[in-house]
Amino acid sequence: MNQNFVKSAVAATLLIAGTIGFSACSSSDEQKGEASAKKVEKQTLTNVSYDPTRELYANYNEVFKKHWKEKTGGEVEITQSHGGSGKQALEVANGLEADVVTLALEFDVNAVRDAGLIEDGWVKEFPLNSSPYTSTIVFLVRKGNPKGLKDWGDLVKPGIGIITPNPKTSGGARWNYLAAWAWAENQYNGDQEKAKDFVKKLYANVLVLASGARGSTTTFIENGQGDVLLSWENEAFLALKDYPNDYEIVIPSISILAEPSVAIVDKVVDKRGTRELATEYLSYLYSDEGQHIAAKNHYRPSNKEILAQYKEFDPNVNLFSIERFGGWDKAQKTHFSNGGIFDQIYEKK
Repeated sequence: MNQNFVKSAVAATLLIAGTIGFSACSSSDEQKGEASAKKVEKQTLTNVSYDPTRELYANYNEVFKKHWKEKTGGEVEITQSHGGSGKQALEVANGLEADVVTLALEFDVNAVRDAGLIEDGWVKEFPLNSSPYTSTIVFLVRKGNPKGLKDWGDLVKPGIGIITPNPKTSGGARWNYLAAWAWAENQYNGDQEKAKDFVKKLYANVLVLASGARGSTTTFIENGQGDVLLSWENEAFLALKDYPNDYEIVIPSISILAEPSVAIVDKVVDKRGTRELATEYLSYLYSDEGQHIAAKNHYRPSNKEILAQYKEFDPNVNLFSIERFGGWDKAQKTHFSNGGIFDQIYEKK
């Protein structure tokens, strides 16, 4: 046989084998690349929130996952953390990684900002001072209101057992305290000493100071302690839903417009590459779908047209804003800082 023919045949065979091998490798590499791309598409997001938003975000997260999938084609896994708002802010400031915080009040977000994790100006990053939903403070009493509690003045009567969280750790507790203080200011024509004395008497009737609002709800409902729970409106509605024959809500003559705050934790999202995801997560709270979810979880939507569709919310509640106290920084310094008025009036039992 011609040697040149043999050499040509061997070369052709090697070329074909090499081509097949190259094609196989290319196909394998392409498959790996596609798998890798699909893997990259799934992102994670951590939302550090406060106590009473557990049900709200359990619902919202499922809706948002679907929205994100439709918008980007990507998957997202969302982790939640809940606790007293002040405590949660401290946890984030001390290293708990959060892409977003959804806390009970502006001051707690500022605490994360002061730790260098959130940029200045965060309060204007989203509409309505970055407060997509609101609430207020009401009284939750046992069915029939056996102690006849109608307004703040009734809470200082002898023998009344009050359940409220600790203002040093709970955002909701600070709203409770300031609502009581504002009532006393009105009652005593702005006399600060009389207001201070009233709030001191109120806290003398407090049986248990839990670290967060959900802990206080547990104390009142599951443990059966106290005559009245100073409660977020949304928490009170949840109690009525679960125990319709056991409790009722009393709306005091004056209360406070509680404005929970949301913010992107800039330092974390820039490190993790999740800024776009975090921005959409908080922005979608303002969408019609997000607003309806808030309302169905008994938070007052910031969208007035959607709010009007939910008849459970009394539109005639007499609400004042935190500006009555000069904003949160001033209120915190005056009332809740170490050595502030709360420390002066509260005696541990």
